[in-house]
Amino acid sequence: MKGKKKIYIVLAFLAVFCLVLTACGKKDTDNSVQEIKDKKTLVVGTSADYAPFEFPIVKDGKKQIVGYDIMIAQKIADKLGVKLKIVNTEFPSLVSELKDNKVDMVMAGMVSTKARKKQVGFSDSYFKIKNQVLVKKGEANKYKKADTDFKNKSVGVQQTTTQETIAKDQMKGANVVSESKVTALTTELKKDKLDAVVVENTVADNYVKNFPNDYEIAPAKLQTPKDLENINVATRKSDKKLITQVNKVIAQLKKSGELDKMLQKAQTLQAENK
Repeated sequence: MKGKKKIYIVLAFLAVFCLVLTACGKKDTDNSVQEIKDKKTLVVGTSADYAPFEFPIVKDGKKQIVGYDIMIAQKIADKLGVKLKIVNTEFPSLVSELKDNKVDMVMAGMVSTKARKKQVGFSDSYFKIKNQVLVKKGEANKYKKADTDFKNKSVGVQQTTTQETIAKDQMKGANVVSESKVTALTTELKKDKLDAVVVENTVADNYVKNFPNDYEIAPAKLQTPKDLENINVATRKSDKKLITQVNKVIAQLKKSGELDKMLQKAQTLQAENK
């Protein structure tokens, strides 16, 4: 019996030892920050069709992507001591690009929905949104109620977005048209190929401000559920150290008031380059 007891003690010790090693091993597997520092570049995926969050301009004869998200991304790159590289792709592909390790994180006015949280990790929120209905100039008064006035109307939304979900849930009888780019939707609205487009309030305001002869906001009210109102930086779930660094930057920008200043700067930049 004593021999068996000793064996049990040894086995128990080995089991605990293995658990400790496993735990240590797990801690060491998160090289998210070090890998970015080693390659000296933070690669951020975006969809540059969503001013003032991200949009293209031409400067000194060269096309570049700028905007509110890009300014925040630059602050994160500065925090890590590396260069910033922006990869522009269509919005529906961004989560896959992140999961396939083609980018380090995603900043594209992306809301941290329950469905997305199952696939990727998210930082703290740096912006809260509402949603509005953008229509052609002179047609706003046609659309006063979201649940009745869009019956048999063509409503544009960006594919795989919260706007797509909200339009399908709240705009009864509407023909919801999903496309990959917001700029394509607003162009179709202007050309009478769509009756309305659902976008975030900041984006809607931006269109009205910069193109007052083309667009206006309909009085129809859309409800934005609390779980669909937070814009966040998306990362891989395993990249806990990167998320920690991102959250530090967001907290500093909030405390200093710099987030608001950057949004204003992005809006001004877009107006100058419309």
